[in-house]
Amino acid sequence: MVDWTGKQFAYQQVADDLRRRIADGDFAETGQLPSYGDLQKAYEVTVTVARAAINLLKAEGLVVSHQGKGVFLTADAGNSAAQLADPVRVMAELREEVDKLRTEVGDLRQRVATLEGK
Repeated sequence: MVDWTGKQFAYQQVADDLRRRIADGDFAETGQLPSYGDLQKAYEVTVTVARAAINLLKAEGLVVSHQGKGVFLTADAGNSAAQLADPVRVMAELREEVDKLRTEVGDLRQRVATLEGK
């Protein structure tokens, strides 16, 4: 259900929840998201809000829609959704990778300096 206090737009709340559910694998079996009508009932929102939430997920590359068929997950939707749902974890992983690369570059500089006799 959507919180109507105005802290976050309704479509963003729906998209956030769908993103979390995609990351959790809720739609992995069928690869298809609920219909607009089902989203309206589940989140108690208008079709406009449901469409805006799906459009946001489309813009993020998590889903594609097919006229008359429905909305489907993209091939890497689960991994992408997990990253979008937990940006703090993603940033921590990136920091670790940067630290690792810095260490490797430092080691390579030292080896090159040794080889050049400096």
